[in-house]
Amino acid sequence: MKYRALGKTGVNVSTISLGTHQFSGEWAKEYSPAEVARVLDRARELGINLLDTAECYGNHAVESLIGDAIQKNRDHWLIATKFGHAYLDGSEKKTDAWSAPAVQRQLEDSLKALRTDHIDLYQFHSGTNKDFENEELWTMLNAQVRAGKIRFLGISLSADVLLKDDLAQLHAAPKVGVTVIQVVYNRLQRKAEEAVLPFCEREKLGVLVRVALAKGFLGGKYKPGTVFAKDDTRSGYSQQFNDEQLRLVEEIKAKEVPAGQNMAQWALAWCLKQSAVSSVIAGCKTIAQLEANAGTAEWSE
Repeated sequence: MKYRALGKTGVNVSTISLGTHQFSGEWAKEYSPAEVARVLDRARELGINLLDTAECYGNHAVESLIGDAIQKNRDHWLIATKFGHAYLDGSEKKTDAWSAPAVQRQLEDSLKALRTDHIDLYQFHSGTNKDFENEELWTMLNAQVRAGKIRFLGISLSADVLLKDDLAQLHAAPKVGVTVIQVVYNRLQRKAEEAVLPFCEREKLGVLVRVALAKGFLGGKYKPGTVFAKDDTRSGYSQQFNDEQLRLVEEIKAKEVPAGQNMAQWALAWCLKQSAVSSVIAGCKTIAQLEANAGTAEWSE
């Protein structure tokens, strides 16, 4: 594994991080606590040191799975989780919750679920500018940093904000104490190159890349005409969109991916060509996928 500075935090992060949304069961597979523990143990053996999760991956459910799995080696991990959503009155449907008191409750619930006394990176979770422009919220969060419950603050920029060229949250990041930006970036979605990555490099902000495989399109496994199952997130897109994406992937594979190379590994390494990128978040469904993702680091420089 290789490591890069996480901006100006003083922390080094593995160039490949572990995404954990799949543990929520929302991706057509359920995970037992034992399965999650095996994945995290193998990730640690491979040198991965950052886990990215969220409060709304099953109402702190994934955080609980992680908390149980890392008790024996908590100090190895940089835990990145998020805030901005809550589940009210036992509901299974999340709702936006951005007030300072609501987020403070989410923080305490995350700490309890993760069975830890601090969160390494606490990220504003794809909210609007109205949600973001809340002085009371950021005052409370920075107080939690001083109290030691949070080490670093981050923003997980929504894809919509990026597409609209709305950089208000990004430009305000240093003013509210944010030191890490999470952004959608991959070979099919390169918008971040225009302003986000250059700004982060100038301001020495850490950058975590998500959706590096473009929802799996860049894995190279599917051909145009593929019809995704109803429990697959890609079934929510139009067939025309899916076919357009897969035709682009075929073209990229033919023109840019060296013969014999695994396309998913190539796509992860492609993101790391950007010096501003600290780490690429990659999920996995199997240990073999995890090992393949981690192996990207060997030839990503």
